Amino acid sequence: MTDDLPANLEGPDQSDEDNAPDGTLAERAALSPLPFDGLVAPEPLPSSPPESARWLAFAGILIGGLLGGLIGYGTADLLTGSDIWAAVGGLVGGIGGAIGVGIVSSLTLQAMNEWRAISHPEAGERQ
Repeated sequence: MTDDLPANLEGPDQSDEDNAPDGTLAERAALSPLPFDGLVAPEPLPSSPPESARWLAFAGILIGGLLGGLIGYGTADLLTGSDIWAAVGGLVGGIGGAIGVGIVSSLTLQAMNEWRAISHPEAGERQ
């Protein structure tokens, strides 16, 4: 039955290892140059978002905190009528607003960074 098969389908041939001039196949493979020897990888893109986007995100967080504080102060003032609870409401609203806008800003900056990372390095700059 093996007479009908081509030579490369008959099974492992031990004659290659026995007739190797420099030793075993593994030793020859270790000494041979890689097929990608002259390949040069492109420089990676910067991993941080643009500085202007980071400043805009920071300004958005400040504005979100301010507006959250005003909403918290107004709501607590209407509900309680006390200045102390209105200040607490303003503080809680400000912290909550700043945290919320900070989360959205962080996700937006990460999405911008990933969008730039998947662009083709040889593609021209958008105009």
